[in-house]
Amino acid sequence: MGKLTNFKRSLWVFHASGGSCNACDIEIIAALTPRYDVERFGIKLVGSPRHADVLLVTGAIPRDFADKLRRIYEQMPEPKAVVVVGNCGTTGGVFYDSYNIAGPIDEIIPVDVYVPGCPPRPEAIIDGVVKAWLKLEKLEKELEGKKE
Repeated sequence: MGKLTNFKRSLWVFHASGGSCNACDIEIIAALTPRYDVERFGIKLVGSPRHADVLLVTGAIPRDFADKLRRIYEQMPEPKAVVVVGNCGTTGGVFYDSYNIAGPIDEIIPVDVYVPGCPPRPEAIIDGVVKAWLKLEKLEKELEGKKE
């Protein structure tokens, strides 16, 4: 795994839950509890996508939530990354091919990191966020290169 060096601030994460059973959501919250305490690494959950660097998405996305998810993604400032947590968001899971599911999340918005599992453990979610962090560092280097 790469070394985190260039992203010189805390990583702010926004969580969007679309039609999940809440198992993935509970594991995300577990990553915030004192056992894992991701805030000590600078990873902070925020209440608005306008402040977020990373979008965490859980659940199979129902058709009526697909447009809302696109709007959430568009509200995030550049550079940004998307992490899909759980099998339902990755493939549709048990809801695959259901009449009311808009499809896997990568058919709605671009996805950078997949965290498989039903539900994935907090360690896997933290690893997925770190991979998104590395992607953001790479994008920041590219933006700095364009400015010079």
